Amino acid sequence: MRQASEGRETSGATTGGLLRYVHGRGGDKAVDELLRRAGVEATASELGDQSRWWSYDTRIALFRAATEVLGDPRAMFDVGAAVLRTGLAHSLVILLRSLGTPRQVFRQLPRVVQKFSTTSTMEILEAGATSATIRYRLHDGYPHSRLDCDYTQGLLTQVPQAFTLPSAEIVHDECQSDGHPACVYHLTWNRRSRLPWRRRADAVVDPELLALRGQLQILQSAATDLVASDDVDTVLQRIVARAAEAVLAPAYLLAVHAPDGGAPLVHGAGLAPDQLPALAQALLADGDIGPDAVVVDVVSARRTHGRLAAIYRAGDEAVGDESAMLAAYAGHAAAALDLIIALEKARTEAARAGALLHLAHELAATTDAAEVAELVTGALPEIVGCTSAGILMWDAATASLRSHSSVGLGAAAHELLQATPLRAEDVPELVGMLTSREPQVLRSETSSPVLRRLLEGLGTTELVAVPLIADGAFLGAATAGWRRGEAPPGLDGEVLARLRGVGDQATTALQKARLLYTVRHQATHDSLTGLPNRALFLDRLTAAIPDAHPRAHLGVLFCDLDRFKQVNDTLGHAAGDELLRQVSARLRSAVRPGDTVGRLSGDEFAILLPGLESPADADGLAARVAACFDEPFRLEGTEVSVGTSTGVAVLDEESTTAEQLLRRADVAMYRHKHRRRAPARG
Repeated sequence: MRQASEGRETSGATTGGLLRYVHGRGGDKAVDELLRRAGVEATASELGDQSRWWSYDTRIALFRAATEVLGDPRAMFDVGAAVLRTGLAHSLVILLRSLGTPRQVFRQLPRVVQKFSTTSTMEILEAGATSATIRYRLHDGYPHSRLDCDYTQGLLTQVPQAFTLPSAEIVHDECQSDGHPACVYHLTWNRRSRLPWRRRADAVVDPELLALRGQLQILQSAATDLVASDDVDTVLQRIVARAAEAVLAPAYLLAVHAPDGGAPLVHGAGLAPDQLPALAQALLADGDIGPDAVVVDVVSARRTHGRLAAIYRAGDEAVGDESAMLAAYAGHAAAALDLIIALEKARTEAARAGALLHLAHELAATTDAAEVAELVTGALPEIVGCTSAGILMWDAATASLRSHSSVGLGAAAHELLQATPLRAEDVPELVGMLTSREPQVLRSETSSPVLRRLLEGLGTTELVAVPLIADGAFLGAATAGWRRGEAPPGLDGEVLARLRGVGDQATTALQKARLLYTVRHQATHDSLTGLPNRALFLDRLTAAIPDAHPRAHLGVLFCDLDRFKQVNDTLGHAAGDELLRQVSARLRSAVRPGDTVGRLSGDEFAILLPGLESPADADGLAARVAACFDEPFRLEGTEVSVGTSTGVAVLDEESTTAEQLLRRADVAMYRHKHRRRAPARG
């Protein structure tokens, strides 16, 4: 099978005409057999696309296979002679007819041939009113094929027929296949008879009329085809393909302004990818991409979309008024783009509305601030149309903004954002947001040094930041960013309005999450010390029981304060509260990182001790807890000594539930207290 990478040496007009002829003779089966024998990977549809070109080898392989399938050694002459009937480039027939006479056509023929092949050179040795002599040479490096020669002869005989004259007679005595330097063709044809009865006898359908009808059908088909497209990108691809039916050229270029104001949309055929950006820029700027191009505007009554160009090789040029033909397609293309852009906009707005509604539903079911940030960040690109997005939260302790979530960034950029707090003293834009509480439209080129370095590190050139304000308090900011050339115009307009709408939802959800966190915290924590209360302590103890095993024992330490009532009675309840806070701080400093200290009630505290290597380790921790009461507490300017009684219980077969384990520790604490109060025996 031939590889998909092909040289641009034979126009799709040639391969398409061949396949249409074979189909007319043998139907789909004949075409399928032709492709199989030729060994090409391309489909019949691809080979019939006039915007595509193929290698000389592919052309000869198709010619050879067609001859075998049709079983006719002279089949390629007939294929060439049938070009006017198989719809070969209707626009070309019209252009040839516009030249006036067969003599003028033959004089222009070398330029016309370049529209079909780049592997040969044609020279007109003589062109008269009823005869022409043509020299046709295949370039060095290409093996000459008699099939290609037959095809060329068939084509040449049809030039007079474009003017409703009989086909030309051809004499071919010198062929390159026989060792001659070139093929030489002598053609003669008859003038049209001036006798009325003779004209009626010889009357045939005017090829120009057929071409005009065919081109009208193609224009109508193009309009339907373009309007039926699903998206802008598909429309652009089809415009380029249809352009080849208007004007045969080695290359085409289409550049249109992006509907959202971003980078232009560019499609080309027959051009190297690295050529497209510069050519597209020049095409959109002033339409001047050199003398070897036909350029037309893609413009409708609503807007100017861009430009379409048919590009020739250096030294070649258009034949006749090809710009008018190309402009006809460009008009259909502009109308189709109007429709598709309107549909795309409607789809985008519907998607944004759906995304907003979905976000509202998700936020309504969310009670966690971190999840709120993730949901909002994930929704912003679709709602706002940005490249990247994020939520920055205000850290009052450090007076800085810190990233809580982001999307649309690479791994390195994400890490940079996470590691870069924005402090008010370093970022004037943040001071402006804190004071005015107004959104900021930021650009890397004009930002302060710290912010500029961050934006450049993120690959973001333009960014919109909306402050999140709740009851006058600054919570943070929602951001939407774009890479260079991708931002729509007027970021302070519709884009800002959408971002503000999402920011309002985020603020409401964050307020709710914070309120619920406060309520939950109050329900599960002691309001005086901030420690887990009895309910939360029991929940954590219950959750820890399944993880306990012989190498990771689970223990509970129970303790209460000695002389707590005396402190309340002598120094007051405020001093008693301060004592409980100081005790809480000392207990937290005495335990391990994974332990949980809880205040169960009054002056009673408990400590959850998971992962003990042995039950005896609990006694060591109890000793550390008791030691933290050695130093007196300072209350109301007075040093007060307060002791503690402790009890320890380790999970075993006798206590399998949280309540049982806590009760055993409580009992052990009372035994300890009783022993300390009992008088020593003499």
